[in-house]
Amino acid sequence: MFLMFLCGSNKCTTQCIHYIWTYKKQVMGFINYNDKKRVTIFPGVHSAMEHSQQITYGHVNLEEGVVVPVHSHPHEQWTFILDGQMEFTLDGEKQLLLPGMGAYIPSNAPHGAVAVTACTVIDVFTPVRDDYRNLES
Repeated sequence: MFLMFLCGSNKCTTQCIHYIWTYKKQVMGFINYNDKKRVTIFPGVHSAMEHSQQITYGHVNLEEGVVVPVHSHPHEQWTFILDGQMEFTLDGEKQLLLPGMGAYIPSNAPHGAVAVTACTVIDVFTPVRDDYRNLES
């Protein structure tokens, strides 16, 4: 659901319109990713996601041995390892990421990964990944 209202603020110099985003299932707050639909991002990579106006947040599971090919996108990305081991490649440099470790991927930086073991990670993107949002429909 999308709501719109005219601003009554005395701080506005011209009449303006403010937008409020609400969601049919929830107004952003508490989210149980255990109950959310998971979509396949790459073969063997499955994510439950939520999207705000500015970010996409994904709770991601990777099967052991899965290779996420080197790729790039215009979105900035943060990846944080919750469980498992992942060999991460960022702009040609490889690093073994363990629980509690992560990576910041700048816009358009080539990156990829190999799940050494089954992994659970958090991926955060800005701006919103509309391509991922479309996978959920």
